[in-house]
Formats: sequence, C-alpha cells, structure tokens
Amino acid sequence: MSFSIELAALFRRDLTRLMQEVEAFPDDATLWRTLPGTANSAGNLTLHLEGNLREFIGRQLGLVAYTRARPAEFATRDVPKTELLERIAAVRELVPEVVAGLTEAQFDAEFPEQVFGAPIATRQLVLSLYGHLSYHLGQIDYLRRILTGHGAVPFAGL
Repeated sequence: MSFSIELAALFRRDLTRLMQEVEAFPDDATLWRTLPGTANSAGNLTLHLEGNLREFIGRQLGLVAYTRARPAEFATRDVPKTELLERIAAVRELVPEVVAGLTEAQFDAEFPEQVFGAPIATRQLVLSLYGHLSYHLGQIDYLRRILTGHGAVPFAGL
C-alpha cells in the first residue's frame, strides 16, 4: 500500500473519530463551553480543524475553492452540533481523497506556501497537518470528558 493511501486512511479514521466526539456532546451549549485555563471550546477547535484542513489540503493541494477566515474559527460561537457534523463530514470526504491522490513527486515537492516561515516539503507539511488534527482531537476528547463526566467514546470504525 502506498504512503498516500495509508495517510489518507489515517485522516479518514481521525475525522470519523472527530465526528464521534462532537456527536457525544450532550447538547449544543456544552460544545461551546471552556474551562479555567483553556481558551478554546470543542466547537472552536472543530471549526479550526475544518478551516486548517480545507485551506492547506483542500485549497492548496486539491485546488478546491475556499477562503479561510482563521480568526472566525476561534471567535464564532453557538454553531449547532448538526452543522458542525455536516461540515466535518464534508472535510472527511475531501481530505482523504486529495491525500490519496498525491504522488511521490508531489509529496517530495515544496509546499505551495511557506506555512512555517520557510520552505517545507509537502510530505512534511501534510504529516504536520495530521499531527495537528490528532493533537486537537485529543483536546476535544479531554474537554468532553471533563465537561460531561463521561468516558471514552467507543470507536465505531471507518
């Protein structure tokens, strides 16, 4: 199996997991709560992941039209859970498809934008995006557990 197919499967798995985490919040209001010492709600982290993946994988690698409003990812409040789930479902369809279609030459090429202030290979940037997704997914899981008092969400598969 190729690197692009394996990485696409990981994105699909964790975006499925993100949907399961969002679904496990008991109501819309809890998605937007923060805790002392935290700046972002699970809802804002979800919007941030959507914007990040649509921008760097969807727009820049997949050439899908998108205009990112990064500050809004953290300032927006009270998007209904149903809408967040629809948005992540769309990203779950987009991102693995784009990643799976990348060739070795594309992975080895310089990413179109200097995201970290210097040139970086597309492979390194896409791996960083996967790590970013995993990091915030863990934060969302932990916020949900603390806010609701519930444990792990059973993984329903891909």
